[in-house]
Amino acid sequence: MCGITGYYSSEGKIKKQDLLLMSEALKHRGPDAHGIFNDEIAGIAHRRLSIIDLSESANQPMHSHCGRYVISFNGEVYNYKELSMMLGEPLKTSSDTEVVLQAFVKWGLNFVSTLFGMFAFAIYDKQKKEFFFFRDRTGIKPLYYFWDEKTFAFASELKSLLQIQFVKNQLEIDSTAVNEYLHLGYIPEPHSIYKNIYKFPSGCYAHFSGKDLTIKHYWNISEKISEHTIKNEQEAKKIIKEELISAVKSHMICDVPFGTFLSGGIDSSLVTAIAQSQSTQKIKTFSIGFKENKYDESAYARAVSKHLGTEHFEYFVTEKDAQNLIPELTDIYDEPFSDSSAIPTLLVSKMARKEVKMVLSGDGGDELFLGYGAYRWAERLNNPFVKAFRKPASLALKQLSNKYKRASFLFDYSDLSELKSHIFSQEQYLFSRNEIINILNPEIQQNFQLEENYNSCKRALTPAEAQSLFDMNYYLKDDLLVKVDRASMRNSLEVRVPLLDYSVIEAVLNIDKNLKFKHNISKYLLKQILYDYVPSSYFNRQKQGFAIPLQQWLKKDLKYLADEYLSDDMIKRFNLFDLRQVQKLKNDFYKKNLDYLYNRLWLLICLNKFLILKG
Repeated sequence: MCGITGYYSSEGKIKKQDLLLMSEALKHRGPDAHGIFNDEIAGIAHRRLSIIDLSESANQPMHSHCGRYVISFNGEVYNYKELSMMLGEPLKTSSDTEVVLQAFVKWGLNFVSTLFGMFAFAIYDKQKKEFFFFRDRTGIKPLYYFWDEKTFAFASELKSLLQIQFVKNQLEIDSTAVNEYLHLGYIPEPHSIYKNIYKFPSGCYAHFSGKDLTIKHYWNISEKISEHTIKNEQEAKKIIKEELISAVKSHMICDVPFGTFLSGGIDSSLVTAIAQSQSTQKIKTFSIGFKENKYDESAYARAVSKHLGTEHFEYFVTEKDAQNLIPELTDIYDEPFSDSSAIPTLLVSKMARKEVKMVLSGDGGDELFLGYGAYRWAERLNNPFVKAFRKPASLALKQLSNKYKRASFLFDYSDLSELKSHIFSQEQYLFSRNEIINILNPEIQQNFQLEENYNSCKRALTPAEAQSLFDMNYYLKDDLLVKVDRASMRNSLEVRVPLLDYSVIEAVLNIDKNLKFKHNISKYLLKQILYDYVPSSYFNRQKQGFAIPLQQWLKKDLKYLADEYLSDDMIKRFNLFDLRQVQKLKNDFYKKNLDYLYNRLWLLICLNKFLILKG
C-alpha cells in the first residue's frame, strides 16, 4: 500500500522539482521509503508503506529486468506467488511489485486480468516515452489524473496534483460535480471537483502515448451477471462460504502485524471470525464506541471478540474528538465529501496503527447481500400501484410527523430513469434533484447523468438487485472506499477488503435474490454463514451502521459550523446558493425541528468549508 505520482510534459510545464513536491504531499501514504525516476519529459515517484518484502530491494520506482520499463505501484496483489511460478523466471525480490512488472513485460496489457487484488499503478516505457495505467476491478485503490490535451499528471490523491503550479493556475470548480455532490454526498467517477482533473475509472487500463489517452475496460460488473441464479440454499451457502474463506485467507498474506476492524455488525464479525479461524495466533480487533447509546455498538463488538478469542482494542468517540478532526477533513479528502462516518473511521485507523500496519475490513457486505433499507424502497417504488399514486401519497405524507415527512420525499421524483439515485439520496437525507434546482443558483445548475439502466444484463434484475448494482458502481466505490482509503492512509495503515474480492463478487451476483433477503431477513445467506462461527443471539438487534450522532451534534457543540459556513455573508460570497433557500433550510432544522434535514445542512457546510480552504 503506497502513494504513486508522476507526469508527462513534453513542453516542460512540469519538472523534476514539481515531482519532488508531488511525492512529498503523499508522504503519509508511504513513510517507509521514497524514490523517483525522471527523464527529459516524464517522471514517476513512489512513497512506500512496506507490507510485503520489507527489504530495500523492493523499494520503488522499480525497473524491469530488461531495463526498459519502470513501475510505481500502489496496492496488493494476493496471487503474486502463483503468478511468479507462471512467469518461470528468477526474481530479485519476494515482492508482488516485481511480479506485476515482469508479468506486464512478458504477457502485455491483458495481464491485468490475471491480477487478484487491489491496485492502481503506472508503468513507464523509457524507450517509447509512453505510460500504461491500471486500476483494480472495484476501485478500491484511487487514481487521479490531470489532462489538458498537452500535459499529463497522475497521483493517488488530488493534493499531489495541486503541488504543480501549472495545474493550480488552471483550477476551476466543475459545476457538474457540485450538482452531483449535493445529490449523492460525494463526487462520482470520472469527475473530481475540478475541471481537467479526473478519477481514473475502475476495472480499466489505459495507454498514454504522449498525445492520446486511450482507456479500455478489462472488467465490468454488469457483464458478470449470468442468465440464471443459484436458488438452492445449501448449494449457495457452500459456494459463498468457500469463496469467503479463500478471500480472507489470501488477504491475510503479509510480512507485518495485522488485525481487523470489528464493529460488532454482521460483515466485520464474519471477516474477523474467518480470519481468526485461519490464524494460529490471536487476531487483534479494533472498534469504536459512542457515548450516545443510540450509536454505540462497542458492547456487541466486545462480545463477538470474547466469543472468537481475539485481542480487542476499543476507543470511545466524543463531540470533542469530532471537533478536533473537522478542520482536517478538507485536507484529508481534498474535495467536498460529506460522509460523516469518516470521523470514526479516522479515529479507529489511528488507534489500529499503534498496534498493526494492516487490517481487514467488512466493507461491501451490505451492497452485495441487500443489507440497506434502500433495497426495500426500490421494490416498493417499482410497484405499479405505488407508481400510479406516488404524487398524492407524497402530498399526504408531508402533512404528518417528521418520520412521514421524510418518507414523502421518496415518493417525489420526476423521472423513473433517475429513481435509483433518488432512492439513494433520500435514504441518505440528501438533496433530491428537485431540491437542487431550488437551492442552486441557475448558472450553477447542471443536468447530470448517472448510469441507472441495466437492461443489457443477461437476466432481468429485480428492483432490489438493480439498486444494489447502482450502489456497487457509485456509493461503494466513490464514498465508502474513498472514506476508508483516505482515513487509513492518513495514518499509514493498509486496509484490505476481502468481501470485495472479485471472485466473491462474481459468485454473490448470481445467488438468487430470495436467498439474500428471506423471511423478511436482510443479508440472510451471509448471516447463515456467520452463524457457523458466532451464535445468532449475538446479532438479534436492529442494524445501526457506522455512524456518528451528527444530527444531535449540529444542534449543540457543532452548531458553530452552520453559523460560520452558512452565514448570509458566506452564501453571498460564493454565490452558489439561493440565500432564501439556505435561510429556510436552517430555520426548518433549528426552529421547526425538522431533524431529517441535518445531512443537507452538513452537505452545504462541507462544500463552503472546502471553498474557503481551497479557494
